[in-house]
Amino acid sequence: MMGLLLEALQAMGHNVRWMSWNLFLALVPLALSFWLFRKPRSRWLMWGTSFLLGATLLPCLSLVLLHLRYIVHDLGKTYVLGAIAITLTLMAVDIWVLRQRGVRSLRWWGGFLAFIAFLPNAPYVLTDIIHLIDQIKQGHSVWVVTLALIPQYLAFMIAGLQAYVLSVMSFGYYLSQQGWGKFVLVAELTIHALSAIGIYLGRFIRFNSWDIITNPDGLVNTVMNDLMGKRPVLLIVATFLVIASLYWVMKQITLGISQRFYPNQSQSEFSGASGNSSEPIDVRF
Repeated sequence: MMGLLLEALQAMGHNVRWMSWNLFLALVPLALSFWLFRKPRSRWLMWGTSFLLGATLLPCLSLVLLHLRYIVHDLGKTYVLGAIAITLTLMAVDIWVLRQRGVRSLRWWGGFLAFIAFLPNAPYVLTDIIHLIDQIKQGHSVWVVTLALIPQYLAFMIAGLQAYVLSVMSFGYYLSQQGWGKFVLVAELTIHALSAIGIYLGRFIRFNSWDIITNPDGLVNTVMNDLMGKRPVLLIVATFLVIASLYWVMKQITLGISQRFYPNQSQSEFSGASGNSSEPIDVRF
């Protein structure tokens, strides 16, 4: 019994670092959605996301610093200093110039770009099932696989997928608040398609979200040349269907849980539909 327990702990411990890193990247767009689209009503969701961000960052802090060092090296110090100066300028413009209601600042658009760039990292965790298959092939006990590894992977993938669902739902809520509720479904499908492309680029071509900044030429060339083949298209379409299906299921579960805690609001309000009322809908988890 003790031998099985030690084997299970060792097998699960082997996954902690890379799972923490991937889950951290999956939580980044969710945290950004709180700032860009809406602050959640649920303090548990707000503080829980903050806690998970910190908890997943700590085990891979050295990896984060390593990536930052490579990014700085690739971009050059002049670029980084210029980016900092531009960021400070945009913050000043946002504060002093673009204060009228309804105008989205350049800083907001920069955050939205980061949101879209990092969003595929959330459903990307579904592809990490290949690591479970590799671990099963290593000859672990059936008890270790069943009672330790499979629950660990399920919790990991559900957390990443739920972060994706909440992020996209927040964006749909924001569209409804802006009077664009009829475009929510189109926006969701578009995001699913972009995420499917991002997952392919990350899993098979091994691009990262920050390659938009550090390696834009390589990224554009790959998108223009390598994604036109039959195999990439089939993989992207299959990924899109999986993401869209799981998103719909998880969204219904999320709406049901939300309605359980906020019973006074209708299902259409929770789904982000604008309805016939001209009043804004205050739907928060």
